[in-house]
Amino acid sequence: MKRALVSVTNKNGIVEFCKGLESLGFEIVSTGGTLKKLTDEGVKAIPIDEVTGFPEMLDGRVKTLHPMVHGGLLYRRDLESHVETIKEHGIKPIDLVCVNLYEFEKALAAGKPLAEMIENIDIGGPSMIRSAAKNFKDVLIVTDPKDYDSVLDAIANNTDDYDFRLNLAYKAFSRTGAYDAVISRYFATVVGDEFPELLNIPLKKTEHLRYGENSQQAANKYEDAFVQKSLLDYEQLGGKEISFNNLNDLYGAVALVREFEGSTVTAAIKHSTPCGVAIGETGYDSYMKAYEADPQSIFGGIVAVNYKVDKATAEEMNKIFLEIVAAPNFDEDALAVLRKKKNLRILKLHNLDARDAKYDIKYLEGQVLVQGLNTKMIDEMKVVTNAVPTKEQLTDMEFGMKVVKYVKSNAICIVKNGVTLAIGGGQTSRVWALENAIHNNPDKDFTNSVLASDAFFPFNDCVQVAANAGVSAIIQPGGSIKDQDSIDLCNELNIPMVFSGYRHFRH
Repeated sequence: MKRALVSVTNKNGIVEFCKGLESLGFEIVSTGGTLKKLTDEGVKAIPIDEVTGFPEMLDGRVKTLHPMVHGGLLYRRDLESHVETIKEHGIKPIDLVCVNLYEFEKALAAGKPLAEMIENIDIGGPSMIRSAAKNFKDVLIVTDPKDYDSVLDAIANNTDDYDFRLNLAYKAFSRTGAYDAVISRYFATVVGDEFPELLNIPLKKTEHLRYGENSQQAANKYEDAFVQKSLLDYEQLGGKEISFNNLNDLYGAVALVREFEGSTVTAAIKHSTPCGVAIGETGYDSYMKAYEADPQSIFGGIVAVNYKVDKATAEEMNKIFLEIVAAPNFDEDALAVLRKKKNLRILKLHNLDARDAKYDIKYLEGQVLVQGLNTKMIDEMKVVTNAVPTKEQLTDMEFGMKVVKYVKSNAICIVKNGVTLAIGGGQTSRVWALENAIHNNPDKDFTNSVLASDAFFPFNDCVQVAANAGVSAIIQPGGSIKDQDSIDLCNELNIPMVFSGYRHFRH
């Protein structure tokens, strides 16, 4: 008779699985709560202490950490010396292990204190999984309830061959690796190590994407198991499947909207850079201003808002082609309007205030760049010119910096009264970004507008071009060795300039 060792935290389907194993000639050995569950449901399970000859102890911390268990798992059936050794010590073979682990991630999500988190660190489970997975050729290792039926079927039909077992082992090692990675990340936060020597990031695949940035690139979406609330947690209420580019653009749109807590704002994004952003008295007012800021670029773009979308706003949105409309909520009649466009992706955002994520990561063919998220906006509003900005100009300066932070560098944004007038980004010269922004908006009146720059002016040419267009105030981080040239020209032109202190490159 073959022997299976079963010890699970998630008990869904375990009774049926064990009854199936019994029907296939397996003897069941079990522990603790799993043992009680099985015996209560009529499974003839043997307590683990009858195998080890030693009682479970230390509040369950020690129960399977024993040579009678790991000897039965690890010995090689094809090695005569191993076979003789287990016979000599009276160790019985264990042919299948079914284990899933203590719910450390659940405890993490609940914000349990350190003492409770420690008690949710599984020791015996990962040990059994690794022993069985190492010896997968002889031991079936089952760590996922979704595999119960396929395992029973494979045993019944003698298809539990080398490849089948290898795949179960691969899955098992992936599980213990991710489990330990979450624990590692947790302890990094406890000790305050933001950039540890060994940075473990457990990634779980949540969605297969049709393709990546281009059709020849395969792509999937993964989530960081350590991040409890993601900015991109959403419920899709309509439209076709999400693409790689959609998600990349969506992040920029939603992150931008998050900057405007307390205001009613709409952000339109095209190719991961803003094309129209506006604060309004109402959602409808905000959307219309954002649309009118650049009615050409918004076509085929993504719109994210921080307000509940009503029917009137939805009707305006439906007048053009949009890839995504993302909002924290929708009126029912607004949903009915938006759903008239079958392909429009309608996303209900769950965590617009999420700030759990800590890292911005770029994977460069085996080399990985890791930095903290750019969460700061302005160090101080330092007036560096003789002319002092008005209260209204200061408000627009803050608005402009929030927008330009999400524009590809080199980046320039011209705003007025809480609405973007012109945006220029992705240029190798800062003055080109400004000239493009102005050139692409020939019908705009830039009189009394405010210019925001994501980085310092290396020369005073941007000041002159802005002044010629009608810009009346400027905000930039400062920090150039030629800052004084720009300050002097602003003084000559009676334009107030403010240094914000923080640069916002976005590459």
